[in-house]
Amino acid sequence: MFSRDRWLEIFDSIKKNKLRTFLSGFTVALGILIFVVLFGFGNGLDNTFDKFFTDDALNTMWVNAGRTTKPYMGYKANRRIEFDNKDLEDITNRFDFYIDGITPRISESGNIGYKLKSNNYSVRGVGPSHQKNEMTIMMQGRYINGLDVENKERNVVIGRLVKQDLFGDEDALGKFVSGGGRSWKVIGVFQDDGGDNEERIVYVPYTTLQLIQKNTDKLQQIIISYKPEIGYAGAVAFENQLKKYLKQKKFIDPTDPRGVFIRSVASDLSRNDQFKTGLSSIILFVGIGTLLAGIIGISNIMVFVVKERTKELGIRKAIGATPSSIIGMILQEAIFITSISGYIGLIAGIGILKLVGNTLEEDYYILDPYVDLNTAILATFLLIGFGAFAGYLPAKRAAKIKPIEALTDK
Repeated sequence: MFSRDRWLEIFDSIKKNKLRTFLSGFTVALGILIFVVLFGFGNGLDNTFDKFFTDDALNTMWVNAGRTTKPYMGYKANRRIEFDNKDLEDITNRFDFYIDGITPRISESGNIGYKLKSNNYSVRGVGPSHQKNEMTIMMQGRYINGLDVENKERNVVIGRLVKQDLFGDEDALGKFVSGGGRSWKVIGVFQDDGGDNEERIVYVPYTTLQLIQKNTDKLQQIIISYKPEIGYAGAVAFENQLKKYLKQKKFIDPTDPRGVFIRSVASDLSRNDQFKTGLSSIILFVGIGTLLAGIIGISNIMVFVVKERTKELGIRKAIGATPSSIIGMILQEAIFITSISGYIGLIAGIGILKLVGNTLEEDYYILDPYVDLNTAILATFLLIGFGAFAGYLPAKRAAKIKPIEALTDK
């Protein structure tokens, strides 16, 4: 029941004891603020991990050739390993059970021009499944297809920023750009969530690029999409089998760590998930520790508050106040102070996260930090509840003191 007199007494007590009230409120507000900011930064780190590992399909492997470090079967060490079109065919046939898509990638830089505009861009020779690996989004037209590869067509798919640089507001589809002393037909424009660098790329059929490169059949990299249904364990088994097969095919010592490199997004994601889980656990531990520190601080202050008001409580009992009314008054004051302070800390913490925004991404890898509102409110209620409990115990003890003892207390 609402009691105007009790509220007037509470406000009068707060007015008379500004320092005490400030310390109580500051402890609560600081605890919630630190909790919210810590959790927000933890979620920001999660966002950064998600950004780095969702630019490419998760069921993807990159196969790269290196230099051997050990002699093997008559071959000397420091031999350069190269992939070619036959390797692409053999891998496809041998591991058909695992493979969902496979494409080579040949990269070089070149000057691409249209009319009076030109610029230097990264040019990648790829196959059709490369679109799925890179999660490339077509804005206009289409991607490289099987006929482009088979017929060695001079077709190009350009990034959004390439189109913006060369064509501006003009439609690029069907237009011809120059590059490498040849003309190329623009068949598509794409965008990529990986950032600006990914949108300054030009894709061409890998067979066409090989033809231009003195009709070679060499490949720089092989990118494989494995079937998602094989799972993480199946992906690890596939990776091990593929590495073993390529080392046998290229006469590389099985113990040589540098002849062939295979990087799997699933493996990277698994390792980084473990790191992310560990980091989140640390943040949770520190956040809970902060709340506990706040609870202990409130408890100490409430014990002091009740002790300081012993004579006042004795006078109240002497003039007829019941123990329950004394406990209720102290609890109401404690809950009021902790509630107001808790929500001030909550709003301040959310405000700091909003103010920080993406400013910490480059230096600290914290992207768009935020805190789930339900979690923040739950933490605030938890602190308020403990604040009330912290006030209840000393208030109950004080309510049991006899008036004569309270009046003689020093």
